[in-house]
Amino acid sequence: MFCSIVEGELPSHTVHETADALAFLDANPLARGHTLVVPKDHHERLADVPSETATGFYEALHDVVPAVEAAVDAPATTVAVNNGEPAGQEVPHVHAHVIPRFPDDDAGPVHALFARRPRFSDAEQDAIAEEITINI
Repeated sequence: MFCSIVEGELPSHTVHETADALAFLDANPLARGHTLVVPKDHHERLADVPSETATGFYEALHDVVPAVEAAVDAPATTVAVNNGEPAGQEVPHVHAHVIPRFPDDDAGPVHALFARRPRFSDAEQDAIAEEITINI
């Protein structure tokens, strides 16, 4: 679907375009000004995005966030990437949500996504940190 938007085959309310990325209003917005930023090349997950494209994607995101806030007079934004279906990714094309936030929106912080938070000992945290480090 996003590839069709990038190719101009599907309409969008485009707000920003660079060599590497396209930004457009979300068709099903969570707030006024909810914008998606996508890499132009198709990549399903963040780890699939080549470094040079990731840099351009982030630069576009960096430009879009303050523009969205200014356009809708939002004091803040939540910037989120659902990376994989179990995380809530519905479209298998990397995309970042730029969601304007307001004091009275009742959406809460990202931590509100989890009703039960696991607890880990320092030893468990050390082991997890080591595994992540090994896999980078």
